[in-house]
Amino acid sequence: MPTTAAQAFPRRYDLDWLRIIAFGLLILYHSGMFYVTWDWHVKSVHSGPEAEWAMRLLNPWRLALLFFISGAALRFAADKLGSSKLARERSVRLGLPILFGMAVVVAPQSWLQLVETGEFQGDFLAFWPHYLDFGSEFSITTPTWNHLWYVVYLLVYTLILAPFAGPVSRFMAGRGAKVTQFLFGGKWGPLVALTLPSAPFLLYRLTLDRHFPTTHDLVWDWSNHAHSLTILMLGFLLAKDRAFWSAIQRALPWGIGLVLVLGAALTFIWNDWNQITADQEWIIWPARFARIVYAWIMIATLLGLGQRYLNRPSRALTYMTEAIFPWYILHQTLIVMLGFWLTRQGLPVGMEALLVIGGTFIGCALLHELVIRRVGFLRPVFGLKPFSRSPVSRKVIAAATGGR
Repeated sequence: MPTTAAQAFPRRYDLDWLRIIAFGLLILYHSGMFYVTWDWHVKSVHSGPEAEWAMRLLNPWRLALLFFISGAALRFAADKLGSSKLARERSVRLGLPILFGMAVVVAPQSWLQLVETGEFQGDFLAFWPHYLDFGSEFSITTPTWNHLWYVVYLLVYTLILAPFAGPVSRFMAGRGAKVTQFLFGGKWGPLVALTLPSAPFLLYRLTLDRHFPTTHDLVWDWSNHAHSLTILMLGFLLAKDRAFWSAIQRALPWGIGLVLVLGAALTFIWNDWNQITADQEWIIWPARFARIVYAWIMIATLLGLGQRYLNRPSRALTYMTEAIFPWYILHQTLIVMLGFWLTRQGLPVGMEALLVIGGTFIGCALLHELVIRRVGFLRPVFGLKPFSRSPVSRKVIAAATGGR
């Protein structure tokens, strides 16, 4: 049964905003992947190392923040819906976008990747049947989920967690709250909040990371599972913990300072990584540990900033809370398609990048506003609730979106 804790803790608008911001940063990050020297689906003719310092600062925490917020959202949903309804609802809300995304949305990414490498010649309609054929002999897996791996993992973690959601929530409202009050409630609570959550990830770095490189294939991705499921569980456990959120707020000045110091130090090390590690091997593991600590402190700092400045409702928040998931589903395909075409037009790098990034955001906005949210059968496959037939519900939706 749903617990009564749902009524005891108000809606966290700041987490909704941070989710939107995190997805927005993900769009920028994947746009950056088109320009850096690292391997990606398609590449710009202007690819180079110039933006890699910014990508490295974003990379350690961008998805961890999303998994933390997803865990917190699961806690609120579990307390409201109960375990069985949570599993059923999320199976549909996440499962349909995965299937549709793999079959339709992601397919152009694979097509253009194979066209760029010379492995396929022909238009998309000629490619699509081969893409859907599990027996195709391309050098890449088809069909695939590419950037939608996050949704796949989130669905799997939700189904694993759902049967235990009720007991865990009740524990955290009782004995668990006493533990967190001891950890986060005292004088040293802010220091504990900035350091203790990093501990399991340091352990994974010493053990699993060395043997299981990230694959995103679900089956043989144990290090990634350990990191992602742990941060999601932290979000689930701490979503309604008042001692933790109070400590995060008190830690904010220290968090900002540490993020700046660690970010600057790590950037200096990363920029000369090969030379430094060749001459000073002692710095390798301290730098790797510092990266993990930096990632959590950045997340904690963003949680603190969001709690202080973003915890209020607005029409923009209501609209973007619905819009951002379809944007996420669409964005990488738009980046790949725009980038593949624009980089062959002989444009300067600044103009090309502006058009790739701006075109992606505008494309996501227009497709959501003009098509996805207005076409009934498309709403579920992009993770949106079906149109309500209730006149009262329609009035509520119209009021929340300014009558659109």
